[in-house]
Amino acid sequence: MADGCTFERTAQDGKARLGRITTPRGEIRTPAFMPVGTAATVKAMLPESVRATGADILLGNTYHLMLRPGAERIHNLGGLHRFMNWDRPILTDSGGFQVMSLAELRKLTETGVTFRSHIDGSKHELTPESSMEIQRLLGSDIVMAFDECPALPADRDRIAESMRLSMRWADRSREAFGDRPGHMLFGIQQGGLEQDFREESAEALRGIGFDGYAVGGLAVGEGQEAMFATLDFAPDMLPEDKPRYLMGVGKPDDIVGAVKRGIDMMDCVLPSRSGRTGQAWTRRGQVNIKNARHADDPRPLDESCSCPACSGYSRAYLHHVFRSGEMISGMLLTWHNLHYFQELMGEMRAAIAAGQFEAFEARFHAARAEGDIPQL
Repeated sequence: MADGCTFERTAQDGKARLGRITTPRGEIRTPAFMPVGTAATVKAMLPESVRATGADILLGNTYHLMLRPGAERIHNLGGLHRFMNWDRPILTDSGGFQVMSLAELRKLTETGVTFRSHIDGSKHELTPESSMEIQRLLGSDIVMAFDECPALPADRDRIAESMRLSMRWADRSREAFGDRPGHMLFGIQQGGLEQDFREESAEALRGIGFDGYAVGGLAVGEGQEAMFATLDFAPDMLPEDKPRYLMGVGKPDDIVGAVKRGIDMMDCVLPSRSGRTGQAWTRRGQVNIKNARHADDPRPLDESCSCPACSGYSRAYLHHVFRSGEMISGMLLTWHNLHYFQELMGEMRAAIAAGQFEAFEARFHAARAEGDIPQL
């Protein structure tokens, strides 16, 4: 583990793990959900509001920040923490996933990826070395190795080729990262849904040595059943004494299933993106505030929730401001969703500590099965 950073597991219930990652910028309680601050902001939220929901760490996007406003500019302005007024830990992804999913005219070689910006068409190159340098300039606390992630489904030959390239890039990322006390570097396991490729990838990563390990290449179109089947074996291949991060997940039931299978960290744009499109997540499932059934409903989204949206506003008001296109709609629904996701993580941490994860999981699914409160 990098100097100044530690990971401690304090309890375990089945495969579900309770712990903490300690960094110079603060402690991250695990299992942890990381809100996504794509362009140095969690959309519709102030940083202090994100913290008030219970978030210990945010995620920033290397691809977006390198294109606008630029990593050197952020560095010259004091680094990403100061730039976005967030003084707690930040994890940055490597840029690889966004290059594959967003960039135009990309060309993949052993060296790296050349691509044209989705913003203005300008040409750029990302390599393991440049990704490490960009993340160093941003000043993130947890840096991700540069990898390539094929969309699923893909044939075995394509998955194997991609995974082995990512492992060579992982080695170069480790070399380029160097010795940076107080900062952590995570390697990323690839291999699609194939158990033998996942083991080969994990073996390569363990040989290189990282401060934490991500399970990459899931939540890319394979469906929950296939994802869970892979998580039944993939996390077990990674070192027990290091944090395990499942990238890009997800919905509440995905998160609970991942924690059950030994995952410590997750991130997803879902709470904020859903909030801006009129979707609220509650313990009883999803609520579509656009629906006319809410127009005269004086009740809160969730009577047991203490977030500002639930403690101060009715479903009728939330329906009205969404229909009116008012900014407060996205602000309130995003706050609610982030609050709910962090409350869910807190409940899981408490359940693992008490050795009651199975009972928690049964309650979680039972509440969701009830569905939303009946219409008035």
